[in-house]
Amino acid sequence: MLPYEHVIFIEKESKISVYRQIAISIINAIRNGTLKPGTHLPGSRELSKTLGVHRKTVIAAYQELEAQDWIVVFPRKYVAVSTCIPLLKPRNWSPANQLKAYENELSIPFRVVEESGEVMPAPDFMINDGRPDVRISPINDLLKTYRTLTSRKHAIKDAHIGTAQGTLKLREQLVTYLSETRGLNISTDNLLITHGAQMSIYLASQLLLDSSASIITGKPNYQIANRTFKETGAKIIEVNVDDNGIDVTAIEKICRKKNIRAVYVIPHHHYPTTVTLSVERRMKLLALSQQFSFAIIEDDYDYDYHYTSSPYLPLASAGHSGNVIYIGSFSKMLDPSLRVGFMVAPKNFIAQCTALRSIIDVGGDGYMQNALAILIKEGELKRHLKKAKKIYHHRRDFLDALLKEKLHPYISYTLPTGGMAIYIKLLPKYRVNGLKELHLLRIVKVYQEQNAFRFGFASMKEEELKTAVDTLENTLERNKFS
Repeated sequence: MLPYEHVIFIEKESKISVYRQIAISIINAIRNGTLKPGTHLPGSRELSKTLGVHRKTVIAAYQELEAQDWIVVFPRKYVAVSTCIPLLKPRNWSPANQLKAYENELSIPFRVVEESGEVMPAPDFMINDGRPDVRISPINDLLKTYRTLTSRKHAIKDAHIGTAQGTLKLREQLVTYLSETRGLNISTDNLLITHGAQMSIYLASQLLLDSSASIITGKPNYQIANRTFKETGAKIIEVNVDDNGIDVTAIEKICRKKNIRAVYVIPHHHYPTTVTLSVERRMKLLALSQQFSFAIIEDDYDYDYHYTSSPYLPLASAGHSGNVIYIGSFSKMLDPSLRVGFMVAPKNFIAQCTALRSIIDVGGDGYMQNALAILIKEGELKRHLKKAKKIYHHRRDFLDALLKEKLHPYISYTLPTGGMAIYIKLLPKYRVNGLKELHLLRIVKVYQEQNAFRFGFASMKEEELKTAVDTLENTLERNKFS
């Protein structure tokens, strides 16, 4: 039997709970090939004795690993490493007439950009596609810090230094924060602060793609990302997304026939379907990236909200030889109007993204970035996320109960393990386009091909969720758009 006391490392002084340290050590051992698929693990009693911890601690670790599909537990028989995980070799990881001039259209030829779609006025009540509740966000604390910084001489000076890549203070805090929460081993040179995730996607695509390139995306997918890729002239190849995320086997078949420059993936709570990419597919996608030399654009916009277990570590945390461009945003944590995002990538790629960004934008808001750095340093962001997860978890379950009670004859859905929205499909008798015409309840986004829509629950209190579901029930019951 393996000397598990030398495979599983526990630091008593660590802020990470012991059961999570055990789980992380076992995951690392599976990743580097020390523990192979199908390998039997010690029973909870035996392992607790070996490690000198309480048996309940080992049970908690096994429960965490089972929830993330790393192991399979056969009650009263044995525990084994999941056989769905690929076998790996052991390795380390003016005048009036002048003013009227603008009434004319520009007659000189110019490129026309495809519109994103109809912009609807704000109705009396609205179902969004998944946003944080600004009412519980520490925005007031952030703005107080912002105002304080604008009144201090040294802070004024700091706010104007190095904003092209992002202030050093924020990048330093993010190095620590991303290491503790996502397992990323990076330096400040690997970070670019952007005006949200969309800017990161745009910069990455402009450098990676051109008219000769092909990029693989999920189907359905985040349409703004697709539009961004399309603007480069690249060919978009769509691959189906099922309950386990994007179909990686289909990606492999495509790669064997043609050269692929990049794969865009949303690993946690895929947009719009909310499914999470499985462990097996994550590992296979990383292996394919190495084999066929394509970049992975990992849009992890929804990493922070998980309710039934801890999130999977990002693809960017694994051994990928610099092939993964990791994208995140604070908009989903705090406020959609707070346009601060980040990109993690190799130093040379970050340098070129910074240079490209400086052509249209000399830098971000240094005051806001430094204020956000203080929020992270003082632990306020972690406290907020802990509170928000508890509230959003309750709202998800409350909406789940409402949907089952009132809408089960009309809809189908799979309850997501995290995120801020439920992806709801109408039964064939009902057409989702009709929901857009509701006066008191405007569905922000619908997906005609899947006859579905996203129901964002995080920003809605119980009474708001009930009003929304009651309105949907009354409409569907009358068959107004069947």
